[in-house]
Amino acid sequence: MKYPIAIEPGNEKLAWGVIVPDLDGCFSASDLGIDEAIENAKEAIELWIEFALDTGKKIPKPSLITDLQKKKEFKGYIWAIAELNPALLSDEIERINISLPKRVLARLDAKAKSAGENRSGYIAHLAITN
Repeated sequence: MKYPIAIEPGNEKLAWGVIVPDLDGCFSASDLGIDEAIENAKEAIELWIEFALDTGKKIPKPSLITDLQKKKEFKGYIWAIAELNPALLSDEIERINISLPKRVLARLDAKAKSAGENRSGYIAHLAITN
């Protein structure tokens, strides 16, 4: 998935500002230049999408840069694309194999049982809520 980002140029005294027009309230910045600004924007987008998924919000499709460039509020901005890992949006189940000491596995199973979940569900719950 690729989202266009609008980058407001910075200098020695001002940070580089980044807006993700398609994701309301998603923005970032960098004091070190455009390359870091793009990387920080990717992280902001991932966090925005994770929060949206966790709260049942709809994830907007990316716009075309050419359409966004026509908007007055982005005059003078530099445009780039933030490319994200598509797995971020996938709810596809994937079987994994992990190795844990038996004592850790016993604790995990006990906690899952007390939470009313199976092992996989409990691990997934921990990953999403913590």
